[in-house]
Amino acid sequence: MAACSYDLIVRAQGGDAAALDRLLVECRFDARRYARRHCVTSEVDDAVQEALLIVVQRLRSLRTAASFAAWLFTVVRRECRRLSRRMFAHEELDEERIADWFTARPMNELRMELAFALESLPAHYLEVILLRDFEELTITEICEGLDVSVQTAKARLRRARLLVREYLIDASAAANLARERL
Repeated sequence: MAACSYDLIVRAQGGDAAALDRLLVECRFDARRYARRHCVTSEVDDAVQEALLIVVQRLRSLRTAASFAAWLFTVVRRECRRLSRRMFAHEELDEERIADWFTARPMNELRMELAFALESLPAHYLEVILLRDFEELTITEICEGLDVSVQTAKARLRRARLLVREYLIDASAAANLARERL
């Protein structure tokens, strides 16, 4: 973390946008390296991105610039834990029940719900799922087009599919609840 000088941190805390940009660029490598040790591999990029967003939002509240590195690593570690808890917190779903639900739904309803699910995705997840599942590009082609690693592309694709699935299942639960109330 030697590249992040005390002066740079102080200027960024004072509101210097150029200093903040430079600080984020300089600390990204160290944050990523630290996240690799504390995160599930598929969560590294997300943890670093969230941690850097927190840095931007809360840098002014940091009491001493000298404690920036320790604070950054604490934020990264917390984000890794938060993402891991969220990833492993869901209960296993009954695959047969889900398959039955999908086959019982009218195709037009499924298409609409799928469109809403895709619209709900963050841009980096939407991009990779569209390239893979709709344009049928290979992972290698996606990596080249997006300039990301194979692990990053696979992780984004997996998370995108999980988010779409969760959205569709939540939509199903809401529809069933509405029917029960009638």
